[in-house]
Amino acid sequence: MLRSLFVFSFFLISMLPSLGQATDATKPGLPKEPREVFAAAAPFYDFNAATLKPWHLKATYQLYDEKGKPSEQGTYEYWWASPQVYRSTWTRAGTTHTDWHTEDGNHAYQATGERLKFFEYKLQAALLSPLPDAGDLDSAKIRLDREFLKLGDIKLPCIMAIPLMPQQGHLQIVPLGLFPTYCFDPQMPVLRFSYFFGNVTTEFNQIVKVQGKYLAREIVLAEGERKILSATVDSMTGLSGADPALKPPPNVASPDVKKVDLAEDVIRGSLLKKQIPVYPQDAKNAHVSGTVVLRAIIGVDGGVHDLHVISAPWPSLAASALWAVSRWEYKPYFLNGQPVEVETSVKVIYSLGN
Repeated sequence: MLRSLFVFSFFLISMLPSLGQATDATKPGLPKEPREVFAAAAPFYDFNAATLKPWHLKATYQLYDEKGKPSEQGTYEYWWASPQVYRSTWTRAGTTHTDWHTEDGNHAYQATGERLKFFEYKLQAALLSPLPDAGDLDSAKIRLDREFLKLGDIKLPCIMAIPLMPQQGHLQIVPLGLFPTYCFDPQMPVLRFSYFFGNVTTEFNQIVKVQGKYLAREIVLAEGERKILSATVDSMTGLSGADPALKPPPNVASPDVKKVDLAEDVIRGSLLKKQIPVYPQDAKNAHVSGTVVLRAIIGVDGGVHDLHVISAPWPSLAASALWAVSRWEYKPYFLNGQPVEVETSVKVIYSLGN
């Protein structure tokens, strides 16, 4: 058995009410400028850094039904040997989904059973890349608002990334959490909460430091008071770069093209399941109608893997469209006989009627 190259070491007290006890009052705290906060945090959340030793993470997760009751359980595993070589696998009853990335730059994919749910994909990002990419913070496209989230005696500094949309240029105040929002420890660049879709929260607990990076051993995704998914990291151990788990089986083909960009009208005919968006009451009260334009990535399994707002006439309309489209399902798109990822735009129209 391969001997572990490193083990967990607790860095913060797990429960948020004790957060103040886990920080050093003599520390200067976080920078005030939002972009500087992200710059300070980014090195601690780079689990793809070339300086890391190969590692393997295993987590168990619980899905919840529409009433917030526990439903299916699953396992998520991630193997990492280098920035080019890594693998991710989700497994639950009757369903498996595995992606390999290999040294030659190829991407292989294998799945059985039903497609993964949107928030199962989000688990990987929550664990290993919970901060926005640098491209998602482009000052020409995004404005960053800083506010505070008060939890008992603790005030967490939160940064919301708001798309610069000409249609809503007259809006000066956007409710905290309506757009992607990141709340940090007051003294250190440690992420404690994130918000997206307006009412979906990710809570990061039992923060540990592994190879100089911050990892949440417990994660909870919730819509308001209703849980969507909870996960616990069971282990994070060393790995041999030659571990056979990193090599796709011979019968798994790698597509020649990894991603294609298709117009919305091309991919629309592949839509299998559509969740109708809810018209937010505040937009109705303000007599706001119009079109929300999203950028979506549809995976090789036909599931929606990622979404970004391009434009919207009103903040709550953007959140409503994001939440609905995240649940859409498509037929996988094939190119040269192989399924490939699709990047496309999605338009959601809100009309008040006559």
